[in-house]
Amino acid sequence: MSSTPAAWPSPPARLSLEGEEVHVWLAKLDQPLETLRALRHLLSPDEIHRAERFHFRKDREHFTVARGVLRTILGGYLRVEPTQLHFAYSAYGKPALAGIKDHRTLRFNLSHSHELALYAFTLKRDIGLDLEYRREDFASEQIAEQFFSAREVETLRALPPRLRTEGFFNCWTRKEAYVKAVGLGLSLPLDQFDVSLAPSEPAALLRTGDDERETARWSLRELTPAEGYAAALAVEGHDWQLKCWHWTSLDNLG
Repeated sequence: MSSTPAAWPSPPARLSLEGEEVHVWLAKLDQPLETLRALRHLLSPDEIHRAERFHFRKDREHFTVARGVLRTILGGYLRVEPTQLHFAYSAYGKPALAGIKDHRTLRFNLSHSHELALYAFTLKRDIGLDLEYRREDFASEQIAEQFFSAREVETLRALPPRLRTEGFFNCWTRKEAYVKAVGLGLSLPLDQFDVSLAPSEPAALLRTGDDERETARWSLRELTPAEGYAAALAVEGHDWQLKCWHWTSLDNLG
């Protein structure tokens, strides 16, 4: 099962996240100047400094929007001002809330690529998300051989040439989503586990070493944010329901 562009409606006026739900938000990174300025005012000094380190203006603006939107959505769930939020990071860079009530309960992850950003939120479940803009020049057999497992490379080669770019990015996003969910970063080699990748198959984690319990612990979901993009969601457990929202302006959250 996957999300489709039609599954990204405007959010409700009052956000509520139930225990069996996973919410994924889509946002465009190219925003009007007024919105960009308003989002910048929500950022911490550290986030502003990180934005200013980008050489190109578009990259600075996209980072600003991505972080500002994250703050507005989290603020909506937690009923706090976005400027009051503080973040902590694991040894491998996975973000989490810090210093406020429910910061251990609400879990989230984010990813942005090209002109879009995705955000995933849930309660008491580990979660990971990856978004990629499909580039045919990146989806090469050499890259696959370097990062994919032997089983995945074999499956990719067996696809018709017209489907290989899609299969490549199915594999890439699903692997990245799983790595981000477990929170181990690059310490977990991408070629040490298998995911499905054929366009005709549902997203699935097929193997994680020799631990069948670890494989069964996770569920993967393909997301379809827009034409030309691939995305995947990795969630701990199977007893959850997906809801998708489209962030379009600060007015979304009142």
